[in-house]
Amino acid sequence: MGLQLVDLVCVGDEAAHNAFTDLVHFLGRYWLVYREGSGHVSPDGTIRVCASEDGRLWSTVARIEEVGEDLRDPKLSVTPDGRLMLIAASVVRPSGGPIVLHNLVWFSRDGREWGESTAVGERDLWLWRVTWQGDRAWGIAYSTGHYRHQTRFVRLYTSVDGISFAPLGRQIYQGGYPSEHALLFAGDGTAWCLLRCDDEANTAMIGHAREPYAQWQWRPVGMRLGGPQMIADGAGQALVAARLYEGKTRTALCTLDLASATLSEQLVLPSGGDTSYPGVVAVDGGWLVSYYSAHEGPCRVYVARVARN
Repeated sequence: MGLQLVDLVCVGDEAAHNAFTDLVHFLGRYWLVYREGSGHVSPDGTIRVCASEDGRLWSTVARIEEVGEDLRDPKLSVTPDGRLMLIAASVVRPSGGPIVLHNLVWFSRDGREWGESTAVGERDLWLWRVTWQGDRAWGIAYSTGHYRHQTRFVRLYTSVDGISFAPLGRQIYQGGYPSEHALLFAGDGTAWCLLRCDDEANTAMIGHAREPYAQWQWRPVGMRLGGPQMIADGAGQALVAARLYEGKTRTALCTLDLASATLSEQLVLPSGGDTSYPGVVAVDGGWLVSYYSAHEGPCRVYVARVARN
């Protein structure tokens, strides 16, 4: 499958560091979220929410902040009852004390009014994103904080309301320094997880499980990647957007054959340096892809329209 870049717009450049994006389609519009802060790691992270009718012209509709907390890596999803759900990590770095991380969620009927945050999941287990399958929410969290002296692991959670998340067992993958993930469900109900792993092997892992998603099988994809997102693209295939590291660091789109764990790079988006953390939405036979990059200087947020050749 060949891909081509059709259009590229810069959406976010108002803060010193604009990064960590996600993208969904909701109420006939495209919704984009990203973090604004003074640096890649800084105590002042806030979330900007933008909307667009066409994926090119964007307007800010909301800003979310928690006093004294760094809000990181916001992710969007749409609940079965027609609300927009936002999840992000809150990181607090007390003077002289250990870093504390907990997960926060917000809900909105219109994308503009978000109300108060609610803490979900377990402290120091980063619930990276939420994926809805039918009437259930699923998410995979990776260990941080006081787990730093233990072997890193990831744990699967489920919820019926997006607030009360119950863990399914202790862990589904251990070792290999696992962290960020993307999750999709095939038509037969099989769950597929693309998992970042930053150990000596430097390869991401692809895992799958059938209901009740307790027993996972994992294979290496043979390529290191960061901040992955993937969506289904036909039977047994997925489109993956992620940071790639071999040679020049870049944000790229790849195809992934799920059964064979074959990842093939297809298109490099204009990017470099501090970059990645994309969101992907299918549109008009192609895709809108949000991401951030420092290839033009400061970290800015971009939205690309991509089509098949």
